[in-house]
Amino acid sequence: MKTLRIIGRNIRDAFKGVFRNFSLSFASISCITITLIVVTISIILSDNVDNFTNLVERDVTIVAFIDNEADDSKIEEIREEISSLNNIEEYEFRSKEEITNEMRDSSDVFDSIMGNWTDDENPIQNTFQVKVTDINKIDNVAKKIEKIDGITLVKYGEGIVEQLISTFEFIHKICIGAVIALILVTAFLISNTIKITISSRQREIGIMRLIGASNLNIRIPFIIEGLLLGLLGSIIPVALTIYGYNSLYHHFNGQLFSPFIKLIEPVPFVYYTSLILVGIGILVGMFGSWRAVRKHLKI
Repeated sequence: MKTLRIIGRNIRDAFKGVFRNFSLSFASISCITITLIVVTISIILSDNVDNFTNLVERDVTIVAFIDNEADDSKIEEIREEISSLNNIEEYEFRSKEEITNEMRDSSDVFDSIMGNWTDDENPIQNTFQVKVTDINKIDNVAKKIEKIDGITLVKYGEGIVEQLISTFEFIHKICIGAVIALILVTAFLISNTIKITISSRQREIGIMRLIGASNLNIRIPFIIEGLLLGLLGSIIPVALTIYGYNSLYHHFNGQLFSPFIKLIEPVPFVYYTSLILVGIGILVGMFGSWRAVRKHLKI
């Protein structure tokens, strides 16, 4: 019971501290709120860029065009050689008839042009479509496939794919760096704000010393106060995350610019992002308070 009373008193003192020094508390809450809003944007951007990268890696396909003179036995030889290569996730043979029919179904113009072709007149080639396990080694796999006898051409968007993935990875790293920097800066600002609060409460701290309060008992209310500041500062960013991202997702129909670049679905993304924001807010507030007490409270 004594422990519960002490905990209750510390929480009560922390609430009193927040509202007694409301102007300073408001400054800390505003600082946390602004930081977490920027952190929210960085997390949403970072996770979606990571999702774009995964989609690119998953969808990139090597298309190997087969010589029109190759018969069934030659195609089978090519299949065996492709299957023996390392870093192959899956591969599929596509006949020129399948490709032609798909193209005709996709456009009336293609249907008009290709509808009169005979098998001998059809210039489209049979292909093998190959997906790799490690996208970073796709160029090496493409070069090996190109050397197989009976393969006339290999394409996978070389150059563009590597550049796109490299750009996405760079943006992802920048976002992570921005989040870390913002958290550290906010912790420093809160620390300084709470330092001012502590300075204005020296008389109160002196009284606590006189009645025999331990160092821990003096520190705990300030740390809980930091927790409360972090919690209050995360309310607006969490609301913006849940409602703002949902609105963004539905406004753009779940994609940016094209179906190729898909956004992460709101559920459960907005909820675990909100938990991260609350956690960051609480930890930053507590760390800022702890740092201020440790360095500036003379006890």
